[in-house]
Amino acid sequence: MVATEPTSGDVRRSMPGGRSARIFAALVGGVLLGAVLADRQPALLAHALAVATPVGRLWLNGLTMTVVPLVFGLLVTGIASAAESASAGGIARRALLWFAILLVAACVVSALLSSGLLAVWPPAASAGLLGGAAAASPPAPTAGASDWVAGLIPTNPIKAAADTAMVPLVVFALLFGFAVARIAAPLRIALLTAFRGIVETMLVIVEWVLWLAPLGVFALGIAVGAQLGLGAAGTLLHYVLIVAVACLSAALLAVVAAIVAGRISPLAFLRAALPAQVVAVSTQSSLASLPAMIDAAPALQVDRDAAGVIFPLAVSIFRAASAAANMAVAVYLAHLHGVPLTAATLAVGAVTAAAVSLAAVGLPAQVSFFATIAPVCVAMGVPITLLPVLLAVESLPDIFRTFGNVTADLAVVRLAGRSVAREDG
Repeated sequence: MVATEPTSGDVRRSMPGGRSARIFAALVGGVLLGAVLADRQPALLAHALAVATPVGRLWLNGLTMTVVPLVFGLLVTGIASAAESASAGGIARRALLWFAILLVAACVVSALLSSGLLAVWPPAASAGLLGGAAAASPPAPTAGASDWVAGLIPTNPIKAAADTAMVPLVVFALLFGFAVARIAAPLRIALLTAFRGIVETMLVIVEWVLWLAPLGVFALGIAVGAQLGLGAAGTLLHYVLIVAVACLSAALLAVVAAIVAGRISPLAFLRAALPAQVVAVSTQSSLASLPAMIDAAPALQVDRDAAGVIFPLAVSIFRAASAAANMAVAVYLAHLHGVPLTAATLAVGAVTAAAVSLAAVGLPAQVSFFATIAPVCVAMGVPITLLPVLLAVESLPDIFRTFGNVTADLAVVRLAGRSVAREDG
């Protein structure tokens, strides 16, 4: 399965020009207005919030209502396509195995690292006011271990979707996708066509909602400015740094795996990876980095034919750094909202982030920001009210997402392609 569009966390070329700038400007305007009114016109601020709060909530609800059908439809089609690719040959199967290993490992490392960093370097004390001002969080997993395990398989998938119970819904979508890959071709094609139609329909709705993003973010920004004042800039910078560290940790994990399991020297790997990494940082696009990654195959001691199979598959469905970043976003929001992060909560988030990262194939970054992070937050019991505010500064951590994704792709081609070279030898 080869991506025909820019993948999330990688490309902003798929978004209408200037949208990110307009959203950022709306956030700045809203924060400034809220801060000024809170300082000089408290009575006027109350009237402004009376209008801005429902407007922001309506806009956020418009995005949220598309998450369940988007995630389910994209997971089913992505898993079915990946399973079909795996059945096509040993190279694809080995690549998919390494995708799964590194995705889960990157999310676990991100969960632990982000939690540790926030414990020793928490957001400013005033940022807690922002979390407290948001809507009440969805219920976090509190059942015992046996009840939690039993709840992984939904007795009623439709009820799980209605309740936004993301973990059992993701499990059902994964099983459904694998099963679709095993049925007769005419039925599989018809079913996947229907799911792709649902996904495309949801994307049209999302585009309509995102057209109003400056208004929604401006309305939410007023509350942010009223709560934090100009200190909001420091909180957002702190957030960007935490997410950037999570992305770099995923890249480092992939490099270590290539060195240890792929048996390549650190210098040789870094020298081979550098050109593709430069393209990744300058374009924020894994797809645009694909030619440079394929050119790196000989330096990684991997046959170009094997690289020609692994790299397109990796660009399509493997985004280790994006999954790690999504986990870090959820952990950051949990800290802002005071949601306790137990080992079970982090485990739920890591598994969900790894699985849902498959659901961002070909999505514009603004769409995938909600489609891939909101399920992780919901699974961990974390409110998603502040996601639009974080979206306004997403272009900065997106650089690190792409850098980490491309580095992980290069590592996997060494890990999976080396096995092919050894067998041929």
